[in-house]
Amino acid sequence: MSAKPLSTSRVRQILTAAQNVRILVVGDVMLDQFIWGGVSRISPEAPVPVVDFQRENYMPGGAANVARNLVSLNTPAALFGVIGQDDAARKLLKLLAEQNIDCDGLVRSPARHTSIKTRIVAHQQQVVRIDRETRGDLDARSTAKLIARFKTNLATADAVIVGDYGKGVVTQSLLNEIKTLCHQRGVWLSLDPKPVHRLNLSNLSLITPNRKEAFELAGLPDETKQENPFADKNLMLVAEQLLRELRPALLLITLGELGMLLCQRGQKPIHIPTVAQEVFDVSGAGDTVIASFTLAIAAGASPLEAATLSNHAAGIVVGKVGTATTMPEELSRSFK
Repeated sequence: MSAKPLSTSRVRQILTAAQNVRILVVGDVMLDQFIWGGVSRISPEAPVPVVDFQRENYMPGGAANVARNLVSLNTPAALFGVIGQDDAARKLLKLLAEQNIDCDGLVRSPARHTSIKTRIVAHQQQVVRIDRETRGDLDARSTAKLIARFKTNLATADAVIVGDYGKGVVTQSLLNEIKTLCHQRGVWLSLDPKPVHRLNLSNLSLITPNRKEAFELAGLPDETKQENPFADKNLMLVAEQLLRELRPALLLITLGELGMLLCQRGQKPIHIPTVAQEVFDVSGAGDTVIASFTLAIAAGASPLEAATLSNHAAGIVVGKVGTATTMPEELSRSFK
């Protein structure tokens, strides 16, 4: 089954309602650094390009970028995670304040570095990425602080998003506590997985793996790829297995240039073809998908409406360079 079009008036209705919901974002927060330049020669020291520096800028990354995507669509967001006591943390907090993201839920730990991803970009293409971070599991004391701050805020939340980027903040104990609290209060819980962690992801409201992550979660090799997702027997097998074993209310598998696949137990999968016109940079596209899908659900959209909305949002951000977001007017226009 393929998705039906979503009207512009319905999109506006969902986005207007989303202004009155509040979403909590928990996970690995990062600082994204972009160094921009041009290449006109190869180094005489090694066969690598020499990038002539032009400018640099910083953006919230990881779970912080999920929160940034929410507020760019006028949905209030509060961020929960761990940062270090370093210059990167100060830069990140300043950026979050400028973008009206509630960051009272960030715990500062002298034992951890604030994660920084440095991307060097020349002529709209990434040349290299440098990661500076702490990847060990979060200690029990910091986890307890994080849970306490999250619990205090959950009473006024309409949905929760967990962003696991494999940096150690999303541990099994943290996820178990979040699941229990959300189930007790009937709060929607979305999660963007990182299969390297092998966490117990059962009984969530929404899981949003990309194709590679879906196969890793299922423990199966991705040997073939079909242009038509319904003809892709291995993909269908993986979707069925994840629905059966993890029992999410919804499974949304993003397929890059092929769009996304919305899966629900007892129903036929729905394929939503991509609407991206040009792809310049896929950095943060997954953050856009989970943010826009969750805000739509919290605003009263159906799963298919939420998936269609998030597909359009992702199509917009991949047409921009850098960790990008979209705005309500821009998103509404994409449906005309």
